[in-house]
Amino acid sequence: MGNHEKKKSRKNPPEDFCFEELSDEERLKYEVAMELGLYDRVLENGWKSLSAKETGRIGGIVSRRRVTNQDGEKQKK
Repeated sequence: MGNHEKKKSRKNPPEDFCFEELSDEERLKYEVAMELGLYDRVLENGWKSLSAKETGRIGGIVSRRRVTNQDGEKQKK
């Protein structure tokens, strides 16, 4: 049997990666990752490189902001 080592795949962001062209939800995820200091790792290795704890933290913050934004919009009407 041969030595089968798994190569780490490195996903580099495309040269034409444009933050402004992302959907609002995707942009919010990247913003939160940036605030938590995880942005560089996400760009280099993709979202799969984050631990469950890190992804959960991002998801929780995104959810909280979405609810806060919806409440703010309702009050404006």
